[in-house]
Amino acid sequence: MDNINLNNFWSLIQQKLQNWVEDSITLLPNIVLALVVVLVFLLLAKVLGHIIKNLTQKVIDSKEAISLLSSIVKIVIASSGLFIALDLVGLKGTVTSLLAGAGIVGLAIGFAFQDMTENLISGISMSIRKPFKIGDIIQANGVFGSVEAINLRNTIVSTFSGQREIIPNKLLFRNILTNFSANRIRKIEIPVGISYADDPERAAKLITDALNKHKFIYDPQQTAVYADGFNDSSINLLVWLWIAYPGEVGFMEAKHQAVITIKQTLNEAGIVIPFPIRTMDFAIKGGEDLSTMLNHSRFQLSRSSQHQQQTTEQ
Repeated sequence: MDNINLNNFWSLIQQKLQNWVEDSITLLPNIVLALVVVLVFLLLAKVLGHIIKNLTQKVIDSKEAISLLSSIVKIVIASSGLFIALDLVGLKGTVTSLLAGAGIVGLAIGFAFQDMTENLISGISMSIRKPFKIGDIIQANGVFGSVEAINLRNTIVSTFSGQREIIPNKLLFRNILTNFSANRIRKIEIPVGISYADDPERAAKLITDALNKHKFIYDPQQTAVYADGFNDSSINLLVWLWIAYPGEVGFMEAKHQAVITIKQTLNEAGIVIPFPIRTMDFAIKGGEDLSTMLNHSRFQLSRSSQHQQQTTEQ
């Protein structure tokens, strides 16, 4: 009985092997064609990847983004060739299973690395939009400084206080970002007060002429002084000047020189920049003149003194 079962077992194995060999011989042309398809698609992926890299270099500055896009194109083309090859050899079910598995894995990875994926997509989008480049001075998310490096997931900013700030790209992509280097100019605004006894128009002309003598002034025609309002002790003026930014003279240095120039100009012209002053005026509408009040007080004091003297003598 055991011999019969063993013989049946070997017969079954031989039959299966024979069927596989026959199927392989039948599928041999398809297998060769599938290998050719894979090789062609691999070559196509390499060529198209190189073409994509050359084309995107004209649009995208980030080398990492260019390499990523090129790699994605290569993987998609090579995977397409593999799926076609599997279909040619009759493994259509395997192709379907691989596609379904890839979709599930991709979905799981997307949820697990949501922040990383969002930063990556933001980095690619910014590489295409180019809101700033390396060396630009930007302000975003409470960070103000010069862009040191732009990666796919984050941007490194060197602040003017000597710190290195690493900002996730999604924050730069979502929030308001100010690029001070985009227009290559920047306005400096300086408030100054003059006394009520001085002429604001004369002060404005003197300040404008003095500031325009500096070489760091970008456009002398745009240098202006405006009367901004009335303060307790002064008439407020607002000085506007424009400088090349970034330029040979930095923002703080230009502002420092402008403040000194304004102070010296007003001093030489005899125009007062007043300290806080409090004036007591008793002669306003409904009030009494100060001298009248003092005379009245002296009269009252004198009468009181005479009354006390008379009381003493009695």
